[in-house]
Amino acid sequence: MKSLELLVEKIILSSRWILVAFYLGLVAALALYALSFAAKFWKVAKDVFTLGESDMILAMLGLIDAALVASLIVMVMISGYENFVSRFDETEADVSFLGKLDAGSLKIKVASSIVAISSIHLLQIFLNANQYTDQQLMWYTIIHLTFVVSAVMLGWLERIMAATKADKHEAKHEAHL
Repeated sequence: MKSLELLVEKIILSSRWILVAFYLGLVAALALYALSFAAKFWKVAKDVFTLGESDMILAMLGLIDAALVASLIVMVMISGYENFVSRFDETEADVSFLGKLDAGSLKIKVASSIVAISSIHLLQIFLNANQYTDQQLMWYTIIHLTFVVSAVMLGWLERIMAATKADKHEAKHEAHL
């Protein structure tokens, strides 16, 4: 019976490598998104002298939005791989620029990125407010505020979890003394 248990555990632990297909898919999606970004940039570059100020601002916000989405993809790929599949070899890859992201801090960073992306979209909508009904503007704002509240709640919960973990660690340390 113990050998069956060990086999099941080995299969379950090995299944994490299936996630690599998702991360490689994100690499391909990032490459496609880079092509899309280049096309957007080219459109802005060729129209730079004919765009009005508000159109130029909207175009720049679109480019910023794309950069934030691309950064989010990279963050999820690297920290997801390191948290759930395998650690990067220190000699082969320097991912220290990400800091040490555990699953909780990754969720907060993702939520923060979503709020930033949503903020840019909302700003773009408000700059073109005449193209939207009051009801549409209200719903876009409510959806954005939902993202903000969710991110704040995730941060709050992560802070509680960190404090609880620190308290347990301190109690364990005091028990050893």
